Amino acid sequence: MKSTLPLDSVRIVSLAPNLPGPACVRRLADWGARVIKVEPPEGDPLRVYARDYYRELHEGMDVRTLDLKSDKGQRELSGLLDTATLFVTAQRPAALKRLGLDAANIRRLWPHLSHLAIVGLAPPDEDVAGHDLTYLAGAGLLDPPRLPPTLMADLLGAERAVSETLLLLRRADASGRGEYSQVALADAATALAAPWRHGLTRPTGLLGGAHAGYGCYRTADGWLALAALEPRFLARLVEALDIAEPDRDSLAAAFAAHPDAHWRAFALRHDLPLTVLPARAGRA
Repeated sequence: MKSTLPLDSVRIVSLAPNLPGPACVRRLADWGARVIKVEPPEGDPLRVYARDYYRELHEGMDVRTLDLKSDKGQRELSGLLDTATLFVTAQRPAALKRLGLDAANIRRLWPHLSHLAIVGLAPPDEDVAGHDLTYLAGAGLLDPPRLPPTLMADLLGAERAVSETLLLLRRADASGRGEYSQVALADAATALAAPWRHGLTRPTGLLGGAHAGYGCYRTADGWLALAALEPRFLARLVEALDIAEPDRDSLAAAFAAHPDAHWRAFALRHDLPLTVLPARAGRA
């Protein structure tokens, strides 16, 4: 049976290690693209840091080990790129240039090949070292000494890379030649910081603590997250809880009176945007 997935004619060769590249390519593979992931002899660091996550992101892909510093490795990669539609990298431009894989050389040797480059910082700083934590720090999204619970710049950067890939392929179809595009993870972090920059999530902002209907509250045995922003939700909550005003003290007292199980059922019964937080190690 012929595949009807939208990217079933796309052939991807990826050199991208760590998280943003594999997360991007995973999405493209789910839409039908055939992926060959090329890793150095030492492997992808993500396999060491999070083996199960690595396996999840690479399921169904053809993972090959090539030493691109050797002539044999270069020849094998060249053969792969000869028949590829898209080349995905996440190395710094200087490192790619040392391997002869800079954008200008790719355009010369493989004019049919489109190239998506995931970088940390936008030009002219794309060779400056960094990772998710440094990009979040630069955007003002850290609260030291606590570390973020997830890799926000990496994952939003991966989603931006997916979107950019679709545009890249569209441009290549229109031009009849390979196209080049670059996605910077620091730009993703800056986009994530926009609600903070505009005051929305600062401590005095509507979504930073000023609205009692939007926040986290203790229950008798855990925590819940309430997002009753719309007046209809807040009015429904006040009526269901039988309280006079939806201020933070009244809500805190009401929620602390019952366990998580009560509030799960309560949210469904009254159609409220209220979610009990799952238990997590270290949460007091």
